[in-house]
Amino acid sequence: MFRMTKFIKYISLAAILVSLLASCNKWLTVKPQDGLIRDDYWQTKEQLAAAVTGCYESLLDQDVVEDLFVWGEIRADMVVSTLRTSDDAVNIMEDNILPSNSFTEWDPIYRTINNCNTVLEYGPDVIKKDATLTDSAQNVYLAEAHAIRGLMYFYLLRTFGEVPLQVNAVSTDADVEQLEKSTKEQVYNQVITDLKFAEQYAVRSFGSNNRDKGRITKYSVFAMEADAYLWEDKYDSCVIACDSIINSGLYALVDGKTQVNWFNELYYAGNSTEGIFELQFDAQALNPFYNMLISSSNQYIASTDHLSDDIYGLDQTGLTADIRGNNGSYIGTNGTILKYAGASAGEDYTLRTADESYAHWIVYRYADVLLMKAEALCYLNRGQEALDLINMVRDRGQAIDITQESTDPSATEDIARYVLDERAREFAFEGKRWYDLLRYAKRDNYKNLDVLTQAAIVNAPNNIVQTIRNKYKDVNSHYLPINTNELQADKKLVQNPFYGN
Repeated sequence: MFRMTKFIKYISLAAILVSLLASCNKWLTVKPQDGLIRDDYWQTKEQLAAAVTGCYESLLDQDVVEDLFVWGEIRADMVVSTLRTSDDAVNIMEDNILPSNSFTEWDPIYRTINNCNTVLEYGPDVIKKDATLTDSAQNVYLAEAHAIRGLMYFYLLRTFGEVPLQVNAVSTDADVEQLEKSTKEQVYNQVITDLKFAEQYAVRSFGSNNRDKGRITKYSVFAMEADAYLWEDKYDSCVIACDSIINSGLYALVDGKTQVNWFNELYYAGNSTEGIFELQFDAQALNPFYNMLISSSNQYIASTDHLSDDIYGLDQTGLTADIRGNNGSYIGTNGTILKYAGASAGEDYTLRTADESYAHWIVYRYADVLLMKAEALCYLNRGQEALDLINMVRDRGQAIDITQESTDPSATEDIARYVLDERAREFAFEGKRWYDLLRYAKRDNYKNLDVLTQAAIVNAPNNIVQTIRNKYKDVNSHYLPINTNELQADKKLVQNPFYGN
């Protein structure tokens, strides 16, 4: 299962061999004593810490972050191709997705899951062998592994729908299980089970800002829970999770008085007061975005006309502009996606060089919490509270009047659409757009399917628009197929609906 020759290689090199990691992450300082999975490895708390470090390190795999960007963005309306875009990416953009498409490969995500499984299987035995390891310290490590595993399954759930639940550690080919797919409900329940364990035992702080932004704390778990609850329309639970973050007083929106300062603090420097959980790329652990977005062979650019006309809007006087739009999230003249490409923003923007391509991948930040709560509140008939939260985010972003909506606090559907539109402005290119559209569309038995369909055809060639419309009528087409190689490796797998066997 999961093309195990490649998979096993990563287990030994990524889960435990973390001697290089002290230089790869600002907060990673533990060096393991051994680089092999073996019976006598799990002896000390230092070895347990090193194994947990391996879970985080695997999140920095360039394939993982590329998948999170591609899965969350390119099927939607904000990203378009260039002459250098791969055929597989173009096919996803045009909804011509086959099981042979390389972006349907899920093994980078399952590698991270297996790193977590390894910690969860072997970690609890360490306390029997190292008297200096306390119960509370052990549970913190296990909470980190549970949360990361839960997050990875949440991505798989939203991308593929039904996937196999691999919760046992695999270190040799002999350990490989042939697994059937689990239902969406079963995958979701696993996500919540992992996050509830993490909520109970994760710490509130590791004692430094970089560690608190780059490791799993209670607050990053609350953000994951809020997102998962929204996916299943559990609005009361979502509000409770969001309030656990808001009421902590630890987070705030980055100042938006100037576009330059907003960009530099939130995106260029990273780990801002707004950040809750960020993947900690640095000079020794570069992200994949230089080749994807910056270099002469860049594959993706912003859909500038759509963004300026329909998302951020144009102020006809030319006196005001949403700081999150032109020269903030993207460059209007050439479509460069500035959030990951920029060394500075504004009219005098500069781009990162190849050795500076270490913008963090922000998984959750405070603005996300505010807008998740707003979305939940509107379905709880607390519309004015929802509007107040939307306006907090809009005010920070200097959103212009043309995108302001005069919404009746009792108009639930109007407020929900307002949240969706504001999330588009706030989180452009942050790997959230497709999932936001799908969550909104599928609610109430796909009452708003047209919103998802319309986003999918915004940038499509005219000759395939009707084809996409017809495909999207089958809601199973909204999830990716299982890759052909996975079907060959695991004979118990059955292809996802819509794509056949």
